[in-house]
Amino acid sequence: MQSLWFLLLLAVFSACHVYAKGNHKKPHVHCFTNQELASPSKRVVQHFVGHRMDWSKYSCVELVEQLENSDSSKRRKRNTQVSCPNFNFIADNKSNEISKRSISPWTYRIDVDENRFPQKLAFAKCLCNHCISTYTGKETSALNSVLITQSMLVLRKETCPEDKSKYTFRIEYLNVPVACTCVVPR
Repeated sequence: MQSLWFLLLLAVFSACHVYAKGNHKKPHVHCFTNQELASPSKRVVQHFVGHRMDWSKYSCVELVEQLENSDSSKRRKRNTQVSCPNFNFIADNKSNEISKRSISPWTYRIDVDENRFPQKLAFAKCLCNHCISTYTGKETSALNSVLITQSMLVLRKETCPEDKSKYTFRIEYLNVPVACTCVVPR
């Protein structure tokens, strides 16, 4: 009786194995036209990352609108500082922005990539090679200023394998510079 069960199981396993071998299909790739991608559609994005993904939780996405608004006002002003500042800690520490009060100050620039979603991200850029001394308010070589990065899920736009006039996305992780900090030199 046991040998009969064994033969029956062997036959079922063999049939499943043969069926599985001949039934390999390429995974379906969802493709979209330029028209479908032109308007920011949640349906397209949600297809790849799900309904719970919220890019606004990333500061590098949230900051873009603020930077675009402040950039237009800065263009009207002359002599905007983009180099390593000298600090007067009593006068300069009243700013609400951590990036300006830090002894490793940084600024942001908007990085634009047409083949990425989100297309615009705020990237931090250290203003100093070294850190600012709290005693003198000037840059000192005792500490180095380095970028801090955050790993972020993005979608990379690619041409569709079945139809070259359409596009699909693949998930990619990008290390986005979000701030600067001080470290001991190597």
